[in-house]
Amino acid sequence: MVGFKNRYMVMEVFLDPNRELGVDDPIILTQFNVSKVIRDSILVNFEECGLASSLGSFQVKYVNPIAKLCIIRASREEHQKVWAAITLVTSVGNCLVLFNLLDLFGESNECRAGC
Repeated sequence: MVGFKNRYMVMEVFLDPNRELGVDDPIILTQFNVSKVIRDSILVNFEECGLASSLGSFQVKYVNPIAKLCIIRASREEHQKVWAAITLVTSVGNCLVLFNLLDLFGESNECRAGC
């Protein structure tokens, strides 16, 4: 029996309030955008070894562009590294952002040999 233990982070995204409203390229938060900036931050701050160890269970599970909320999954062993990388993210595209952790919770999934 193998147990996969993950941590889920509920993050709130604050966009730059001083951003001009008439900008031609509005930033729309998507799973791809959020995942890319977090992976880039892990690569810059923890290099290739840190990125490789974090990508095992890292996934942006949900993004709500209206409420500016996202849920991010990381392994129990690597969630602090992912969390640190998220706090060091400064922009998505050309827009300044700030991530705020609202909740951190865990889950344990049991997997038997036949799964």
